[in-house]
Amino acid sequence: MSAEWGALSAWVGREILPHERDLRLWLQRRFMSESEVEDIVQECYCRLAQLSDFRQIDEPRAYLFTIARRLAQHQRKRASVVRMEALDDFDGIQVQDDTPGPDRIAAGRQELRRAQAALATLSERARRIFIMRRVDGLSQKEIAASLGVSEAVVENDASRSLRAILKYMTDPAPSDVPNAEVRRERSH
Repeated sequence: MSAEWGALSAWVGREILPHERDLRLWLQRRFMSESEVEDIVQECYCRLAQLSDFRQIDEPRAYLFTIARRLAQHQRKRASVVRMEALDDFDGIQVQDDTPGPDRIAAGRQELRRAQAALATLSERARRIFIMRRVDGLSQKEIAASLGVSEAVVENDASRSLRAILKYMTDPAPSDVPNAEVRRERSH
């Protein structure tokens, strides 16, 4: 599993990651909000992480854009459905509260802690490169110029960082992050 995971991570870093900025621009041109674009990009990476055999993909860029297009279509279809809420009484319509419940808030906070812990495992330079690439959407060339390193360094650090974070985030969720740190320290 580890060798296969490493091969998949290297493939994603080499064949998919360079197209992320183009994908974001393509999605934005389709009148999507920034949060919708982010959701679709993240879901694309989740789908890619679940691939059992990536070697059969001849056109990785086309495959990525196909995943994104299907996700966008599904998202639009869901958004176009009109919800009819039951009448609470004759005085008006019951309004659905979209505020997340305590369980969703707790789960979100736990995921945020896991993401922060995953970022903390990276070196300072790798963390900066990852954030500049994934959060700020800068190109490898822009990052290299900003940090005064070669594009090869940026590409290598971005690829390694993505592999490390994907591995960290897809490991079975521990009951809490501090125990995960203890578990990781013991395994090294």
